[in-house]
Amino acid sequence: MNEVPETDQRCGFVAVVGAPNAGKSTLVNALVGTKVSIVSPKVQTTRFRVMGIAMVDDAQVVLVDTPGIFSPKKRLERAMVAAAWNGAADADHVCLLVDASRGYDDETRAIVEKLKEANRQAILVLNKVDLVKREKLLGLTAQLDAEGIFTNVFMISALKGDGIGDLLAHLGKMVAPGPWMFPEDQVSDLPQRLLAAEITREKAFLALYQELPYSLYVETEKWEEKEDGSARIDQVIYVERESQKPIVLGKGGRQIKAIGASARQELEELLERRVHLFIHIKVREDWSEKRGHYSELGLDFDS
Repeated sequence: MNEVPETDQRCGFVAVVGAPNAGKSTLVNALVGTKVSIVSPKVQTTRFRVMGIAMVDDAQVVLVDTPGIFSPKKRLERAMVAAAWNGAADADHVCLLVDASRGYDDETRAIVEKLKEANRQAILVLNKVDLVKREKLLGLTAQLDAEGIFTNVFMISALKGDGIGDLLAHLGKMVAPGPWMFPEDQVSDLPQRLLAAEITREKAFLALYQELPYSLYVETEKWEEKEDGSARIDQVIYVERESQKPIVLGKGGRQIKAIGASARQELEELLERRVHLFIHIKVREDWSEKRGHYSELGLDFDS
């Protein structure tokens, strides 16, 4: 990208909200053009607000990928939902992402009602439109448009990349004139240590979500730059009970080796260099009830 004079620059924050598993992280990654948020077929995997930074012409669009909004029961769930609504409240614009294959379900309806209460307008983004027949899609669009809070409607497939360019171009035109908040080659506000931990958590989640859906988190304990240009990364996978350690290890340590190999491959692609990844497993009982853990994730313990 050619250097843009500060007087011509545009910048703004856009929150991406929606029900769990609507495809928010996939959309943010597609708009940014690289991975900044973890993706999983299991709901509620994004635990805190992740900022992805997308450039379009002279505009910098700072995307806030929020945890899925649902009816929370546990403390961690309440903190995640609070983070999602805080992300929407703080942003200049809001995109409501709806899984078109699920239709106008109760979770989406509750989000629409909350946006109405806050007097917020939003851009409606219908995702997974490739899975829905045209007649049903038109009916869903009319149903949602009748709510009176949507300024524009976009139909996309975040996974396939269909419609992403049009949506990004629109967001670039919407943000207000002003200097960029980040360097133009920066893609996320996540520190590398936290992004590395999130990648490993994604791989562990994909491998273990049937046995340990929400009982683990990952921490990057050490990051060492080597003389040959490679990086040594030491991480810990924390579980809540001693009985969960063998599940993460797998028979003969095969499960943890597979998780590590998959995480290391993605980290090498992301960092464009060799990575030496070492993963340990530790027990931290009831970590989801520890105030310090919430501070690390940028969540409010008292939500």
